Parts: sequence; C-alpha cells; structure tokens
Amino acid sequence: MKSFFSGLLPKVIVAIILGVALGYVVPEFFVRIMATFNGLFSNFLGFSIPLIILGLIVSGIADLGKSAGKLLLLTALLAYGSTLFSGFFTFFSAEAVLPMIIDTSNTGLLSTTQEISVSLKPYFTVGMPPLLDVMSALIIAFVIGIGISQIKSNGLKNIFDEFKMIVEKLISSVIIPLLPIFIFGIFLNMSYSGEAFKLMSEFGKVILFIILLSFVLLIIQFSVAGIIAKKNPFVLLKNMLPAYMTAMGTSSSAATIPVTLQQTKFNGVNSGIAEFCVPLCATIHLSGSMMKVTGMSMAILMMQGTPIDIMTYIGFIFLLGITMVAAPGVPGGAIMAAVAILQSVLGFNEQSIALMIAVYIAIDSFGTACNVTGDGAISIIINKISGFELGKESKIND
Repeated sequence: MKSFFSGLLPKVIVAIILGVALGYVVPEFFVRIMATFNGLFSNFLGFSIPLIILGLIVSGIADLGKSAGKLLLLTALLAYGSTLFSGFFTFFSAEAVLPMIIDTSNTGLLSTTQEISVSLKPYFTVGMPPLLDVMSALIIAFVIGIGISQIKSNGLKNIFDEFKMIVEKLISSVIIPLLPIFIFGIFLNMSYSGEAFKLMSEFGKVILFIILLSFVLLIIQFSVAGIIAKKNPFVLLKNMLPAYMTAMGTSSSAATIPVTLQQTKFNGVNSGIAEFCVPLCATIHLSGSMMKVTGMSMAILMMQGTPIDIMTYIGFIFLLGITMVAAPGVPGGAIMAAVAILQSVLGFNEQSIALMIAVYIAIDSFGTACNVTGDGAISIIINKISGFELGKESKIND
C-alpha cells in the first residue's frame, strides 16, 4: 500500500483533481505562472524526445540481435504480430464504437481549450530546439541498432548502453517527477476555461471502453493459443488470472515475471520454453500498451474534430509497434517513445500529449495486466511450435 501511494499514478490523480478544483477559483496570474512552467517543460520534453529515442531504441534493437537465434526471432515476431493485431483490432473497434459514445456536441473541445490557453500567454519562454527531429532520430536509431547487431561492435554497443543509462536517469529523475506538475497545469487551464468536466466525462467513457476491449483481446489471444494447443482457452486464461491480478497491483511487467512464469508452467508449458519466453515477452510484448495508445489517440483526435485517416493509422501502428518492442521496460519508457510517434505522425500538440500521458498512466495497470497475461498465450504457441505438448515433454524440433 505504501509503494502504491509513492507511485506515479496517485500523484497524477491528485494533480488532475487539484487542477480541476483550483481552476475555478485561482486568479489569472497563477494560471499564467503554470502556463510558463508548462511551456518550459514542454520545450524541454521536445528537446529530450530525440535523445530518448536514441537512448532506448538503439540499445533495445542491438540487444534483440545480440543473441539472435531461431527461437528468439520467432518469439520476437510473434510478440510484434500480437502487438500489431492489438493496434488494428483497437483501431477498427474504436472507429465503430467511439463516435457513438463521444458526444458530438463536444467535438472541437480540445481545440477550443487550446485557443483559451493561447490567450493566457506564459510570462516568458525559453527556446530549446532539439538536435534532431523525431523522424530522423527514429531512422538513425534503427540504422545504428541494426548495424550494431550485425557487426557485433562491442565498443559502440557499450557507448549506447551507457547513453541508455543516462536517458533512463533523465526519465526517472527529471521527466517523470515533473509530469504531475505539468498535468496539473494542463487541467488547471482547462478548468479555468470551464471545459474540464466535459472533457473528463468524455474520457471516462473512453477509458471504460478500452478496459472492456482489453478483456476481449485476451479472449482472442487465448482462443488462438487454445486452438493451436488443442486445449480449452478459457481454462488456460483462468489459470493466468494470478498474473493478471499481480500486474494490476504492481503496474510492472518485470515485477510480475515470477507469477507469470509460475502460471505459464501451471498451464503445462515446458519449463525451458517458459523460462525463455516470459522474461523476453515482458519487455517486447506490448499488446495492452498498444491498445491504450491507439484507442486514446483516436479519442483525442475525435474530440479535436480532426478526421481519422486509416492510411495514417496503418503507418502509425506499424511504427509504434517497432518503437515499443525495441524500447526496454524502463518506467515511462513506452509512453515516452510513443510521444515521439504521436507528435510526428498524428501531429499531437502540447495539450494533447499531456492528456495522453495522464490517461495512459491512469489505466497503466490494465495495460500491463493485458501485456503479461498475453505473454502466457504466446508461451503456449511457442511451446507447441517447439515440439512440446502442454504438460508433456518431447524433443525440440531442429
């Protein structure tokens, strides 16, 4: 309980509540002070994003290629395929459902709030131009990461491993601690403009939709695994519930590995396969995270009154899948990597990014629980492909 209250989620919840409550009573100068902080933080975040991409993704891709083998490649492809399926499944589901649950009279709500935000200008700004634009950073990260894995350059790998440590420190010691203040400023501004409650009402319905959709995704994943393994998918899914509940409490795939591993073996997966797949998938299988980012981004675009283009989202989902699979499990790493894609592909502004981060954190435990539970389904499939039956050992096929 103590660790929960010291975590990021309760701080974000408090920031949102205080922002909404105080926005109706504080004077304009206080809102402008927060607008000044938000402008500075937003500029610093924009400067940091290319560095975060290089720090996380280069090392992540190099690690995946370092011990490349048939089983590693197969598991990584299956995890990526599951993450892609989650993205497209969410896209088509959201396209069908969200227009029915989002109040069309609030279309343009975010853009209206942004106009009010512009009128309350910060007292001063400091320009922080990034060294690279986001797309250049992504391309460079992919090229260098793949190159390191191919030529097996330990010297260059060590440099980027140490750079990753700097980036992780930047995220954990600077960006994450300041996020609640940034989110407080955003909701303070929206409350001051009189639009906060309308926006929160719309997001509440979207969050419920995404949570329900994550349950459907798990049923699909275990139905596929059950068909392949010729076992009852609902029994297999029920056996993974302890991992799901543990992830709900910890909001950490890594912390849930012991329970995920135990329940995967309980489902009859060979010990060697389980011990290989579960830790690997805890880092690279992010179907729940993909669902959160895709669903919430579509909701935000609809609230802005921005048309949703399927071709844009096809590129967005493929690119986001690669980025998140390559990003290690550093706290905040997935959403920080996603921010770059949201900005470069979907054109998200400062306010949309802040809302995206706030909602992502608010339902983080559900996304993590979906991720780790789905790891059990992938392990079952890999177990069958490798020549094992559930509960029965046999020779691994060459």
